[in-house]
Amino acid sequence: MRENDWLSAHEARERLGVRAQTLYAYVSRGQVRAEPDPAEPRRSRYRTSDVVALTTRKARGRKASQVAADAIAWGEPVLGSAITTVEDGRLYYRGRDAVLLARTETFESVARLLRGGGGVPVRRALRAPPPTGPTMRARLFTTLAARAATDEAALGRHPSDLDDDAASMLDAVADAVCGDVGGGPIHARLGRAWGCGPRGLDLIRIVLVLLADHELNPSTFAARVAASTGASLSAAALAGLATLTGPRHGGVAAQVRLLADEAERQGPREAVAARLIHWSPPTPGFGHPLYPAGDPRARALLGAFEAPPPLKALSEAVEAATGARDNIDFALVALTQDLALPDDAPFILFAMARCAGWLAHAQEQLAGGALIRPRARYLGMAPDLET
Repeated sequence: MRENDWLSAHEARERLGVRAQTLYAYVSRGQVRAEPDPAEPRRSRYRTSDVVALTTRKARGRKASQVAADAIAWGEPVLGSAITTVEDGRLYYRGRDAVLLARTETFESVARLLRGGGGVPVRRALRAPPPTGPTMRARLFTTLAARAATDEAALGRHPSDLDDDAASMLDAVADAVCGDVGGGPIHARLGRAWGCGPRGLDLIRIVLVLLADHELNPSTFAARVAASTGASLSAAALAGLATLTGPRHGGVAAQVRLLADEAERQGPREAVAARLIHWSPPTPGFGHPLYPAGDPRARALLGAFEAPPPLKALSEAVEAATGARDNIDFALVALTQDLALPDDAPFILFAMARCAGWLAHAQEQLAGGALIRPRARYLGMAPDLET
């Protein structure tokens, strides 16, 4: 195949007139073929003929309603934000590479960065003890629900007050997960509650930073919708947490464990082959529409420890069969096994980390003042206009 049959990411975006996220969405939907660039395998190149065909279709125009509908599913951006973006396969928090931040920064410092630098951790010596509950997840929901039931509406409040609320809420959420009021950095508190040593504590710090935000994902969008009504920050965070529980979002780790169990029983190649025949999606924990060349969060986390051999073999089998690489859900399961964390640790780490992003997005939405209220494109029976 000739060299001019392929375009760089920049060239493809220029021809299509789209951002990187939209180009990756076209790839995930099979509209544009991509492959690793032979000259630089960590980057992708894109089939010229596919880009030309898509450009032609776009030039014909679409109804505004269809454009809006397509934007909801990995399509064009639907609202403005200065917090997080994905560009050329890399994740940035307010312009700073999240992978680089994960090498040195604490979760609290990154949470402040996401909020625009406002607020300091509020660790009062006499914080109220967290609610009792049978599981970490139950205590987490109870904490946010109790605050949402009593906290005042956020609309019209001074930004510095909201910053302080956000910082104290992260402390309260950490207390809920640990089951006790603690001191020190949040990653250390979680690690001590789970019996980790220094190595484990640092790995937890890394994953909290890497998962702190991810642009307009479903749980963050839910948090912004709640915030747009003027609801309290705790109510916005609760909306995000509820959305995160879905098996297509924060619940993917459970599906990764199921695939790993199948691989141990049947053998990695055999388990993957069976999935490719019978399941859709066949290999949870692998591939990501925004990262066709591989999830940088997974790469950074898996580079910080040695994944257990059975999971490493599964990763190799999936990539050999499908070309898909590990994503952050797979990396969370590998981390949980490596550190012997509780079974629900992937979800808890995801929720604890992403709470920082939910709060930052809620504050940004409040500052903008707009109510998120799209219209539905009605597909039902035609109204009876005679009555």
